[in-house]
Amino acid sequence: MKLSFDLPKKVFQFYYEGFTTLSWWGKKMWIIIILKLFIMFAILKVFFFPDVLKKNFDTDKERSEYVIDQLINLPDNHD
Repeated sequence: MKLSFDLPKKVFQFYYEGFTTLSWWGKKMWIIIILKLFIMFAILKVFFFPDVLKKNFDTDKERSEYVIDQLINLPDNHD
């Protein structure tokens, strides 16, 4: 089996033709899906998932030591 270098072009054409032949309902649904993904990954991440390691530690070494410590050491209470 020989891989051709025009595979990415064929994949792009496949999806492009599929999206251009969608009905108005299908296009509206894709717009809603893309908006929801943007809200989930861009807006919610900024407000609800702050970068705790960057905020609490100054260097990459401190961050890595903290993560390793949390992965290796078990908490004192085993409830």
